[in-house]
Amino acid sequence: MMSIDFLHTVIGNDGLVASGALAKELHITKSDLAEVTGLSKDSVSKVVRLKSKATQARLRDTVEIINRVTEWSGSVGRAFAWFRSQPLHSFGDKTAEDLVKEGRAKAVKDYLSRIADSGYA
Repeated sequence: MMSIDFLHTVIGNDGLVASGALAKELHITKSDLAEVTGLSKDSVSKVVRLKSKATQARLRDTVEIINRVTEWSGSVGRAFAWFRSQPLHSFGDKTAEDLVKEGRAKAVKDYLSRIADSGYA
């Protein structure tokens, strides 16, 4: 379940993830956001590209993962640090960031569900 505050901060009135708001919430630049998510700079800064299904799916996956970890870590900042740096042994020590960049966000979300359900992955 998404935190209401985080959700309202990064989702615009149009239902799309707002790259500027997400970058601000994570205390990074849009260029950094593009790098973290494996998107091009244009994808997070040009309106037409930002509204594409592929861009929105990648941003939404990132938001969902960080949000789920926020519940356990206590803050968006700590959850983002986990996203970027915590090696996941189940994935050959790749981070959630690495997996999202590879288009494997569903695997990360499934991993988090296994942890939530059973306490280990």
